[in-house]
Amino acid sequence: MPRYNLFVLPGDGIGPEVMAEVEKIAAWFTREGIVQFEIDKGLVGGAAYDAHKTAISDADMARAQAADAVLLAAVGGPKWDGVPYEVRPEAGLLRLRKDMNLFANLRPAICYPALADASSLKRELVDGLDLMIVRELTGGVYFGEPKQIIDLGNGQRRGIDTQVYDTYEIERIGRIAFELARKRRNKVTSSDKRNVMKSGVLWNEVITALHAREYKDVELEHQLADALGMQLVRRPKQFDVIVTDNLFGDMLSDVAAMLTGSLGMLPSASLGEKNAKGETRKALYEPVHGSAPDIAGKGIANPIAMIGSFGMVLRYSFNLGVLADRIEKAISDVLEKGLRTADIAGGATKILSTSQMGDAILARLQAVV
Repeated sequence: MPRYNLFVLPGDGIGPEVMAEVEKIAAWFTREGIVQFEIDKGLVGGAAYDAHKTAISDADMARAQAADAVLLAAVGGPKWDGVPYEVRPEAGLLRLRKDMNLFANLRPAICYPALADASSLKRELVDGLDLMIVRELTGGVYFGEPKQIIDLGNGQRRGIDTQVYDTYEIERIGRIAFELARKRRNKVTSSDKRNVMKSGVLWNEVITALHAREYKDVELEHQLADALGMQLVRRPKQFDVIVTDNLFGDMLSDVAAMLTGSLGMLPSASLGEKNAKGETRKALYEPVHGSAPDIAGKGIANPIAMIGSFGMVLRYSFNLGVLADRIEKAISDVLEKGLRTADIAGGATKILSTSQMGDAILARLQAVV
């Protein structure tokens, strides 16, 4: 039986509630002798600030670095609005990404058939949607220098952000996208703005060369980022894996997420470099939704994105794709039966609590072959 150390960070708001449902599933895998999970728990965000006056302690950062994978629920809330900027709850997430060198953000957009009518698009456009956006996470305009506001005098100021990419940054995110596509439908769409940006010209050239050199078996197409945004709402099922830079990935992944009908249903992963043996990567997994402090403690939060994030742990950190498929099927089956939490209730007659939804998914998981 394989054994893995999973470092969990429940965080703030609804985080502990939804993380508890993942722990149920992990405990079941262990009891059944399928996979042995050793779960270690830490503090991040506001919870860490309350305990240590920092967004994540050095000790918990070291535990994150040593773990086989890190699973985070949510950070933040109005309780910590007045804390110093450098120790705000979000700083814990940013430190995890930086110190673990997590350069690739994976955002799936999956529309379960049972929820297709919740999308703002017609059912036929989104029913069965399954695409993946691969966003470069540590470079580009968010990190480029110079980044400043200059006083020009006479009441005028100038804001400066710098879009910078090096060849190696583009190549490593490209490899993630091509390798993912090989395990999916074997198609990559690379997106940039080469018509007006020199960084886009380089992005296009590097991705094209990488494809010709190492991934000729994968279909590659290029689309300008604005045109791709249009195509996402025109015909989204044409896409399989989309790879793009930090800025465009930030925007396009939110567009893609809303095609599914609920931002709160979606998981994500942030991946780092492979180790020296080329076997494993540093990785952090988290739901797309926030800490939802307005419903924290009420037991009504939707745990599906958190459980889906655990499914991504199995698939991308532990190479347990069969188990990840079982989790995804269990979620789909529960939704098909009309079981809902309040946020996706629609016309459902029975609304489940957080723990009831977790129990329903676990029960279906136990029945899925």
